[in-house]
Amino acid sequence: PKMHKYLLYNAVEPEELPTLKELSTIEICKVWSGMSRHIYRQLLKKKAVDIGLGSFAVVPAHASVAEGKVLPVERPMFIVNKTLKMFYNLESNETKIPEDIPVVQPDFEDIAAHTHFRHEIVEQCVQETLLFFAGALRENKEVEFTFR
Repeated sequence: PKMHKYLLYNAVEPEELPTLKELSTIEICKVWSGMSRHIYRQLLKKKAVDIGLGSFAVVPAHASVAEGKVLPVERPMFIVNKTLKMFYNLESNETKIPEDIPVVQPDFEDIAAHTHFRHEIVEQCVQETLLFFAGALRENKEVEFTFR
């Protein structure tokens, strides 16, 4: 599976991130903004999106309301891949994607069509960002990855 390339035994070298070096921060943000909108559209269609490190999905949850009453709700979540979690020794709650929800890969051509970048650029930008993110996990660095 694609996820294995994010299980890093060695540090990520700058030459492994050629696309990120070429793009400006604004361009990288545009790509991820397109990615974010694409994932949002898939979630609305009751699909989960696997980006390699884990999947975005809408999962059933419970919200506490007044007087101890509980309301069933659905909430969007990022569920870290189990192998990745073990490999990097990460702690997180055990959340499973409901069985009836299909898991899809990002459609880079669709994202590219909405962002005006070539689809290879979009795909490489996303994968290199995730590789960079995995490198930070490997080195136990504090990472803030804000996703609208």
